[in-house]
Amino acid sequence: MTERLATEKGTGWVAFAGVVAVLIGVFNAVVGTVALLEGSYYVSTRQGPLLFDLTVWGWLHIGAGLLIGAAGLALFFGAGWARVVIVLLAGFNALAQLAFVSAAPVWGTLVIALDVLVIWAVMTHGNEPAS
Repeated sequence: MTERLATEKGTGWVAFAGVVAVLIGVFNAVVGTVALLEGSYYVSTRQGPLLFDLTVWGWLHIGAGLLIGAAGLALFFGAGWARVVIVLLAGFNALAQLAFVSAAPVWGTLVIALDVLVIWAVMTHGNEPAS
C-alpha cells in the first residue's frame, strides 16, 4: 500500500475529493431534510423553485446526497469505478443546485463550487507516476 501511495502523485487529491464528496452528500441531505420539514425556510420567487415544488426538491437532494456520499466513500477507499460515478453525480448535482439557487443562493453557490472542485480533483489527479 505504501509503495502504491508513493508512486501516485495525485492520490492525496483523489482522497480529498472523496472526503469533499461525502461532505457534499451531507450538505444535500441537510438541504433536502430542511425542504421537507420546513419549506418556509427557503426564499421562493413568484414562480417558486424552478420546475418542482419543495417536496420534490427535498427528495431529490436527499437521494443525490446519499448517492454522492456513497460514491465519495468508495472513491476515498480507492474504488476505480467511483471516479467515473463521482464525476457524473457531481455534475448532476451542480446542475440541480443551479436550478435550486433561487431558493438558497449562498448555499447553492457553495455546493456548486465544491462540486467543481471534486470534478477537477478527480479528472486531473491520480494515477500519475511520480517524477
